[in-house]
Amino acid sequence: MKKMRTILFLLLLFSSFLLELNVQPGTAEEEITIKEVIPFTYVCYPHTGSYADMPKVIGMMWQHTRQQNIFPALGPLLGVYYSTPDLVAAEELEWELGFPITPQTLVQAPLEKKQWSFTSVISTMHNGPPETIGETYTKLKEWMESNNYLHVGPILHRYLSDPSQVGPQAQRIEIWVPFSTE
Repeated sequence: MKKMRTILFLLLLFSSFLLELNVQPGTAEEEITIKEVIPFTYVCYPHTGSYADMPKVIGMMWQHTRQQNIFPALGPLLGVYYSTPDLVAAEELEWELGFPITPQTLVQAPLEKKQWSFTSVISTMHNGPPETIGETYTKLKEWMESNNYLHVGPILHRYLSDPSQVGPQAQRIEIWVPFSTE
């Protein structure tokens, strides 16, 4: 557990490199904005199953990134979500956890190297326990519908706080939703 805290701390420390990606964390709670972001490369551990598997998936991702000596992270822990519980059963949810890396980083299975290629995203912050993120999603969905935006890609979470340091009430998760106006 101590090693995992150290790794999480290092990930947060390296989040300062996000300036290179031209990405800034949101500043106001639940403010919804459109952002232009620069594509980036990330390493991830893909998973199919319930979000309740998150601690196990985090453990597997850290284990494999350590074994493959994939560091330093160039930003915070990421979650990329391809399906949602309102559309598929929990055991069929497709998602992955990872972090930004340089494009030259070598990655071996079961990890995967991927590219975030969406340059325009709708962004908002979720401040509070992950269990209440549904409220933030509801506001985000209503905002997108009222502004005629269509969701066109996986949802990305940028975990900007270390749960072991700040506790569940102070969690900060930036949400990115790729969109289209057509």
